Amino acid sequence: MKDVANCPKCGKIFVKALRPICQHCHKEQEDHYDTVSTFMRKKQNRMATIREVHEKTGVDLTLIHQFVREGRIQTKSFPNLGYPCESCGEIIKEGRLCGGCTSNITGGLDQLQKEKEFSERKDSLRRAERSQGATTYHSIKDRL
Repeated sequence: MKDVANCPKCGKIFVKALRPICQHCHKEQEDHYDTVSTFMRKKQNRMATIREVHEKTGVDLTLIHQFVREGRIQTKSFPNLGYPCESCGEIIKEGRLCGGCTSNITGGLDQLQKEKEFSERKDSLRRAERSQGATTYHSIKDRL
């Protein structure tokens, strides 16, 4: 049996087959895409920002971001469009994170790796010292 779910946008029950939203919401979303696409195809609107597109078309910002994220609206053709970084909200054109957040995460991971390696070396030195134990040497003195 196919998955039956509630549409996350309108709450109606629908058969979840190809899309995560119901047919009515999908149609509405496609109408919004057509509106944005038509607006952006006009030569005077090609340099518009996300805010300007939102204000002129009335399409929700998150929906415009989704169109750009999905690649339905190409950022190569429209250089002022993008979507927010999932971490800090800076407008980006590809991926999920901006360069700053990516370097912050990788820097943190590198630091954790260095700390782990240092801790492992320290532990191995301690184990080596314990395994050797304290060795005592005695000398034989002349007994007179």
